[in-house]
Amino acid sequence: MGVLFALIWSSAFTTGWIVVQAIEPFTALTIRFALSGFLALGLALLLGQPFPHGRRQWRAILIFGLFQNGIYLGANWTAMQWIDASLGAIIGSTMPLQVALLGGILLRDRLGWVGNIGLVTGFLGVLVIMWPRLDIGYVGLGILLCLLAALALSIATLVARSATSGGNIMMIVGLQMLVGCALTAIPAVLFETMTLPVWTPDLAFAFLYQVMAPGILATWIWFALVQRIGPTRASSFHYLNPFLGVAVATVVLDEHMGVIDLAGVLVITIGIILVNNSRGKRPKLI
Repeated sequence: MGVLFALIWSSAFTTGWIVVQAIEPFTALTIRFALSGFLALGLALLLGQPFPHGRRQWRAILIFGLFQNGIYLGANWTAMQWIDASLGAIIGSTMPLQVALLGGILLRDRLGWVGNIGLVTGFLGVLVIMWPRLDIGYVGLGILLCLLAALALSIATLVARSATSGGNIMMIVGLQMLVGCALTAIPAVLFETMTLPVWTPDLAFAFLYQVMAPGILATWIWFALVQRIGPTRASSFHYLNPFLGVAVATVVLDEHMGVIDLAGVLVITIGIILVNNSRGKRPKLI
């Protein structure tokens, strides 16, 4: 389940880049969140899932929608205008380390020494893959946006379990998407022209894929994964994103993947195994 999530999430880098080249970022996200949100909400109602109950679950939905959709995706899609995807990927892949740090402080979700070694090992694997692709001269604002995005996703991950405590995961997926839609609509209206482009087949496919795969399916898997194994262990699968992102780009955009990439994914795999087999204290709900 974790590998499938990482594959879909990683493919979002390529399709998201295609979308941002044609549509302003907050305009694109507002439309994407609206479509994903209403589709997921309709599916949840067909499945008979109830609306959230209790203040804690609603609070978690609002926090998750704000940090994952409004801040994480808003910052990342905006940064794509100025920095290379490889730098964005390596900054984003520090998220498991941030989750482990914040989880240990806020939720007492401690992995033990084996899990901590796994976290560091996974990040080293990310460096192996991404280091040869880094260039100099990136715009500072883009780097800051990616750092902000990684921190926002870390916070969203820590509240994901509380959001799905009622078992109505698809309902939560839809509602938090609509929260993101409301948030990204504000900068879209204030700062963008909201002009839609001519829809080519590639753009239409990329946008539809964003709505259905990362928007609905991957988010559902992510909630289920966090519910099953906890935020810190679930976040370790984000270490696969740089390798899988390069693999997807190799197929779609004809980028190169070599021996160094395969060595990196081996190191990442070892890190994930260590994290998910470590013994530590389970987290409390926020």
